[in-house]
Amino acid sequence: MRREFLSGNRAIAEAAILSGLKFYAGYPITPASDLMEYLAEKLPRYGGIVVQFEDEIASINAAIGASWAGVKAMTATSGPGFSLMAEGVSLAVATETPVVVVDIMRAGPSTGIPTKATQSDVYQARWLAHGDYTIPVFAPWSVQDCYDMTIKSFNVAEKFRTPVVLLSDANIAHMWETLYVKEPGEVEIIERKKPSAPPDDYRPYKPDEDLVPPMAVFGEGYKVIVESLVHDELGYYRQDSETYREMVTRLNEKIRRGVGYIYEQEEYWVEDSDVVVVAYGSTARMVYPVVKALRQRGARVGFLRLKTLWPLNEEWLWKSLSRAGKVVVVENNTGRLYLDVARIAGSARTFFSPVITVDPPKFNEVMEAVARWL
Repeated sequence: MRREFLSGNRAIAEAAILSGLKFYAGYPITPASDLMEYLAEKLPRYGGIVVQFEDEIASINAAIGASWAGVKAMTATSGPGFSLMAEGVSLAVATETPVVVVDIMRAGPSTGIPTKATQSDVYQARWLAHGDYTIPVFAPWSVQDCYDMTIKSFNVAEKFRTPVVLLSDANIAHMWETLYVKEPGEVEIIERKKPSAPPDDYRPYKPDEDLVPPMAVFGEGYKVIVESLVHDELGYYRQDSETYREMVTRLNEKIRRGVGYIYEQEEYWVEDSDVVVVAYGSTARMVYPVVKALRQRGARVGFLRLKTLWPLNEEWLWKSLSRAGKVVVVENNTGRLYLDVARIAGSARTFFSPVITVDPPKFNEVMEAVARWL
């Protein structure tokens, strides 16, 4: 392990390389472009390829194709480009393709303010595409978190055969901090399951006990079927209710069953608090010192940071929040996680306190948003 001084986007790139990234597909967009530029310089040294495609539609589909060719793949974009990836993300869900999608949030809707950050893509990350599905979404709050959660994103994508969204923003992407960079062997790197059955017995979408099918790739002697339509275990198109129900239920259930591995949260002073503040991402960076200052003044207030936005571990959250009299959700949007937190918080009264700004949230702004509920 060594100390480095990197930006959030460069930390994502370094962690992706350590995780085994071999194919990056992208199209320039602020504030994600420098991630591709950095990888274009470094990834070839590790046997990888970076390709700039004609748009984000081509990028997500190329990443899916690379994954089926047997390599770890990633793409990165911001809100407008993420919108163009909707159909590709749905394809990755249906075909159970491991791929990491990095969304560096900026102000929207539409082209918004390209160089400014908000948390306006939270619902987009969860429900970008059509269909009935659940995909993991992670939200870092620091450069170190960008590094660690990129590794986590690749591990989850490979372990559960799913697209994963890493939801950063322009503030974190271009912020420089000291972090600890790990060496190979110092961190767990998960590889996708390969089939153990002989090629003649292989059923491409037959799940193991964890509901995740082993994944064959092209060129290994197995019959590989990449089917976007509703399909059975052999990968053949079916249009009956039973096959559809089994497929959609399994795609969602494999993620829900894995919530113990996927979900992460951090707690500060929660156990003895009458009020718990919930936040995530760059907004949480200022919530922490605000809560710490309130504690020093004698307020019984705690802080819970969501590292995983979906799937939520509702049992963990309920245990953390239900003891408090009040829960305050602070977000840089008009309320995205608030409704889920309010539903889970049990008997605690839950309040939404937005800090809507295109600049990094200021201490006084967050203090006002929190203190009004004490």
